[in-house]
Amino acid sequence: MVSQSGDVIRTRSNGVVPHCSQASDCRLNGHVGPLQKRMAKALITGGGGYFGYHLGCALASEDINVVLFDRQKPRWKVPNRAVFFQGDVRDYEAVFKACEGVDCVFHVASYGMSGSEQLQRKELIESINVGGTKIIIKVCQQRNISRLIYTSSVNVVFGGNPIEEGDEETVPYFPLEKHTDHYSRTKAVADQMILAADGTPLKGGDKLHTCVIRPPGIYGPEEQRHLPRVAKNIQRQLFSFEFWNPNILMNWVHVRNLVQGHLLASAALTAERGYIASGQAYYINDGENVIFSEWITPLFEKLGYRKPQIHIPAFFVTATAALLEYLHLLLKPVVNFTPIVTRNEIRNLTVTHTFRIDKARKQLGYHPKKFTLADTVDHYLKTRSPCQDQAFSPMLFLTFSLFLSVIFLSFLF
Repeated sequence: MVSQSGDVIRTRSNGVVPHCSQASDCRLNGHVGPLQKRMAKALITGGGGYFGYHLGCALASEDINVVLFDRQKPRWKVPNRAVFFQGDVRDYEAVFKACEGVDCVFHVASYGMSGSEQLQRKELIESINVGGTKIIIKVCQQRNISRLIYTSSVNVVFGGNPIEEGDEETVPYFPLEKHTDHYSRTKAVADQMILAADGTPLKGGDKLHTCVIRPPGIYGPEEQRHLPRVAKNIQRQLFSFEFWNPNILMNWVHVRNLVQGHLLASAALTAERGYIASGQAYYINDGENVIFSEWITPLFEKLGYRKPQIHIPAFFVTATAALLEYLHLLLKPVVNFTPIVTRNEIRNLTVTHTFRIDKARKQLGYHPKKFTLADTVDHYLKTRSPCQDQAFSPMLFLTFSLFLSVIFLSFLF
């Protein structure tokens, strides 16, 4: 799994190029001074991915040198003042080499978030999310890097029990042994590791200052993980029924708001800001609680489909998703396919979990801008390639047939 390490790539990648100005339009509300003064060079693990790349664009626009560290290079143009360093967070030597001259690390890299990734081996997910985090902390200490910001997840506290207007001080970590997916469990472990590392001594005599950012689901132009997958399944009429609770509330975060939160957090780990973010966790979202069935409506409408009219109890869909997960594991040596939906994804759509951003507003100066999913869908429809309108494959037909068959049998028995 570990790709070739230590290669700095400055070539431009092919493909659709997003507007870096959009990613960098995340002003620091008066805190640009501390950021520029104390940060000459930043490293972003997972810098080849969607959020890591946009964060890199924003930093580069502030005249900060950026290292985009990842196993795979971005599918978009590497911005000026940035270089791509090919490496794996589990490779200490590669991380150590990439961090030369770095003042601040944004640890974004993770694995196992959604789809078939969630069903990978426990050891693989843990080696990246936990093992990689150990290496990042160690390198920061050895390289005398005083600032470390970790991109965590609301799933470190959410495990299926309702949370309404949760905050950083009163909502505890969800018990590790009760997490049903390896991603959430390992993110919780890494979250605690990052916070525990705050204040530890650096090789040069200074102290390490850390904080964690806990976002919900991310959306925005060119997002590749969630929206295209859902859109394809809608077009294949796999979502001709709904299983989500029409009254549950949740949060989302636009990529530009999430970038703003990270930039503000890095500035708040400086002496000029009194290290106010040191050892702290922050929920970052769009500042709105939304009903999922209403929030997702623009995607159905703009694709030319009606919203689902038939409601199926989540219990039946969860049971079916479990069977599809086992089918995925059984057939994996022969054929690999992405389940229509996983049990963890069903849980996220059927239980209210909302979080306050008051702490980020007060301590970081975070002020989310207003965005809509409709704009993101418009961008997706304009830029998608013809090959994205895939036909209904035999494997998809098989899994969908099983999906419907188990639900039908569940109603009978």
